[in-house]
Amino acid sequence: MSTSESSRFVRLRVEMVLEITDAEALSGTALESLAAEYGEPGGESAEERTHAETAVREDGAEALASLIDPFDLVSEVPGVELTQASWSSETIDYDPEDPDGWDLDDGQDGDYYDDEEEGDGDGSTSGVPHNGEKDDKHGSTERRA
Repeated sequence: MSTSESSRFVRLRVEMVLEITDAEALSGTALESLAAEYGEPGGESAEERTHAETAVREDGAEALASLIDPFDLVSEVPGVELTQASWSSETIDYDPEDPDGWDLDDGQDGDYYDDEEEGDGDGSTSGVPHNGEKDDKHGSTERRA
């Protein structure tokens, strides 16, 4: 049986480089999103909320990852249901004038995406709870749907 006959599942990989042009607007929007998600301050998740708020204030990549949701990208596509998603955001050195600056695999051997699903095996997680898991192996924040 061919792959197209045996599986209805498709892995779609998207990589973007975004420039943060207004860090205050980005962190402000992320803080508003956190407020909506966590509700009133001082509840059961006050510690998580405080940690998440600190992270999005200090790191534009954290703020961006807290606002991006792959479900929004495919929710209007007919005949498609999102079954699993993960995404990450990290601050990088990037020169838009460098013709070699767009390296899609960033030196990875192609197993990066497979390794993500299995994790490091130590069961540890850190990072912003709102954003999911902190992927220390690759230095990025990852959120899974």
